[in-house]
Amino acid sequence: MKAIKEFFKGDQFAARNNIELLEAGNGNARAKMTLHPHHLNGLGTVHGGAIFTLADFAFAAACNSHGTVSVALNVSITFMKAATTGTLWADAREVSKNFKVGSYAIEIKDDLGELVAQFQGLAYRKKDKLPF
Repeated sequence: MKAIKEFFKGDQFAARNNIELLEAGNGNARAKMTLHPHHLNGLGTVHGGAIFTLADFAFAAACNSHGTVSVALNVSITFMKAATTGTLWADAREVSKNFKVGSYAIEIKDDLGELVAQFQGLAYRKKDKLPF
């Protein structure tokens, strides 16, 4: 776990967006994003791109947690409700995995545990090993 967290500290885009990896392993991951004014869009709600970035980061941590380089083949997101303040939480779960592809479901929730977005990711699993 510690090695995975160290590896993902290299994700500068996630760091700039106040995203922190809390857990990762065995195809699952949990991350959080503490919201600040720079996360808000013109309507005063969290920008969809910020929510997508959190979901994508949790997806990356989950699919790469097996120690093999995995990259996105296809992703989609559905926004369920607006968020404005506090912290958003991303929970990524491996749905299926074989030698070449893996499917992942990520839920983004607010501090009240209410569903903000659902993200579905399909990852391509390369042969390259990660340093953990």
